[in-house]
Amino acid sequence: MINKNTHFIGKVLLAFDTISSTNTYALELLSKSEPKEGTVITASYQTEGRGQIGSKWTSEAGKNMMMSIILYPSFVSLKDQFVLNQACALAVRDTFAAYINHEVYVKWPNDIYIGQYKVAGLLLQSAISGQKLQYCVVGLGANVNQGAFPSEIPNASSLYNITGQKQDLDGLRDTFFHQLELRYFQLKAKQYDLIKADYLRHMYGFGQQGIFERPDGVQFTGTITGINSHGHLLLKHDMGEEAFQLKQISLVSLVLKH
Repeated sequence: MINKNTHFIGKVLLAFDTISSTNTYALELLSKSEPKEGTVITASYQTEGRGQIGSKWTSEAGKNMMMSIILYPSFVSLKDQFVLNQACALAVRDTFAAYINHEVYVKWPNDIYIGQYKVAGLLLQSAISGQKLQYCVVGLGANVNQGAFPSEIPNASSLYNITGQKQDLDGLRDTFFHQLELRYFQLKAKQYDLIKADYLRHMYGFGQQGIFERPDGVQFTGTITGINSHGHLLLKHDMGEEAFQLKQISLVSLVLKH
């Protein structure tokens, strides 16, 4: 249990009705000043919400959690920076798991799934100084009370759709702040093995056979065997084990066990 006096995430909270992107605002803030660690920028609606590598994040106004958190994880070396990703993703997973009885997964690298449905995504944007991380902006988009989603993203869902219950956004936000602090303190304590083990334990499709697709459209059957030190996905297939970076591979479907 964390002593309340140690709480730092959300102590400075900048809330907007509408903003282009909370991550963009956070990065602009960092370019002009040194905001207090744990500063949070939230918005009811983003006009230019961002996902991984050029993806867009669309969300209905006032129904979901959209925020960015400013961290200074200078204690994390460059070679270990994916552990920061893992810790942040686990914090989101832990938050959703506190509100639902279903299994909540982390889909590599930073998406959160309940069953077959995506309910949240993270975008981490960092700056490097020497061999250390200078800062990291942790952007979160989480589907909470939204009931309908665009047809082009058929696997998107929300906590409301899955539980049938509307959630208090402020309460959910505070739960996330607490879970992120827990994971951040694990990072500070160098509990990397614990974080990595939790990530694999809750990883979507880990140890299961699936159909995967390369960027050229070639599909193959493989099994997720883990994550390497660079944060690349490890897949075992007919030709052996292969490591993939983001956008080098996509999961088409898991092979159901009979």
